[in-house]
Amino acid sequence: MFVRLGLAAVVAASISSAAMARDYVSIAGSSTVLPFSTIVAEAAGKRPGVKTPVVESGGSSVGKKGACTGIGTENIDIGNASSRMKVSELDVCAENNVEVTEIKVGYDGIVLASDRSGPELDVTREQLWLALAANVPNAEGTAFVPNFYTTWNEIDASLPNIAIRVLGPPTTSGTRASWEEMVNEKGGCKQNAAAKAILKAEGKSAKTCRPLRTDGGYVEAGEQDNLIVQKLQEDNSSFGVFGFSYLDQNSDVLQAAKVGGVAPTFEDIAAGDYPVSRSLFFYIKKAHVGVVPGIQEYAREWTKHWGEDGILAESGMIPMGEDERAVYADAIENLPTLTADMLD
Repeated sequence: MFVRLGLAAVVAASISSAAMARDYVSIAGSSTVLPFSTIVAEAAGKRPGVKTPVVESGGSSVGKKGACTGIGTENIDIGNASSRMKVSELDVCAENNVEVTEIKVGYDGIVLASDRSGPELDVTREQLWLALAANVPNAEGTAFVPNFYTTWNEIDASLPNIAIRVLGPPTTSGTRASWEEMVNEKGGCKQNAAAKAILKAEGKSAKTCRPLRTDGGYVEAGEQDNLIVQKLQEDNSSFGVFGFSYLDQNSDVLQAAKVGGVAPTFEDIAAGDYPVSRSLFFYIKKAHVGVVPGIQEYAREWTKHWGEDGILAESGMIPMGEDERAVYADAIENLPTLTADMLD
């Protein structure tokens, strides 16, 4: 007991001495959460005694890894993520003796959008998987082969006769991870009869269907979703993958594809009817609370703006229900430690 107490005192002392170099909250991670986090940070910075937190992008993996990296003000205090932390990611926290608190802030839809002057698209998740997966069933349906589809109408005659070219986020992105799970795995491999038969014969999991093609059909366009929006305006035959808020903010120049006949609207995402939807999170490094000033003040600021009539909803974030908001408002106050059994 004395050894544990001594170690805790040493850690606290080291943070306190390092904190002299930083008196503001440092946040990084998801490009999808970035605009919402920035709004909250600016609002928090207007409160007496609170310096405006610094919010940076980098992708969900950067946010979650940063939250789990060692204690000390050379590391971020809060990690933003558009995909929930996995047990394997939480294991990194344990390896570094870091405890985190998980805060869900709302929901978002992942959209496939194009310039308004381009063709309209109504696709299923299975068709999107066939268009963008690294490997697809061969013509006989007996084995997976590198993706050979070059135009949308090769997948289905009802789709436009244009080249498959989709701009999207890199492997560090939570948006990409969510897309690979919801579209490629669950909407593609688990729905396609040939794929299911091949997986069964090979004794493989549908997770092997997640990777995206790298031959030009899918193009990594970085973590800055606003740059994808710009590129779509330069090429109206291309499509882009990003969060709903970027579509909402650029609805005058962009149009969204329907997925399974459902358009990504605020109402359909909130109701769970749009098939490519996910939760948004941030992760608080508990050891920094009370040492780096403003962490809980920033977190509390979310609760003032995340409702149906709040500025975050006006900016495109889909709000949680009242009961969920109460759960996470309580978590902001009490900072429960995230454990593996709490993760799906």
